[in-house]
Amino acid sequence: MSGKRKVVEKDPAKLVDLISLEAAAKLSGMSSGHIRLRIREGDMWGTKIGRNWVTTEQAVREYQARARRRGRPKKT
Repeated sequence: MSGKRKVVEKDPAKLVDLISLEAAAKLSGMSSGHIRLRIREGDMWGTKIGRNWVTTEQAVREYQARARRRGRPKKT
């Protein structure tokens, strides 16, 4: 072996698609802490790069589309 590890990309996200959890929070209306929890529990795609958590706008939108809303429905 040459000492190099083969990097296998197991997620479709590209670096240009990544957004911070703070940006995802503004986009979704959820807190960055809640988004981090959803990522850690596997409900939403995201990863940690160094000390920063990142996700994609697509992952946030997909989570919102399938997440069940709790509480009283909003008045229309």
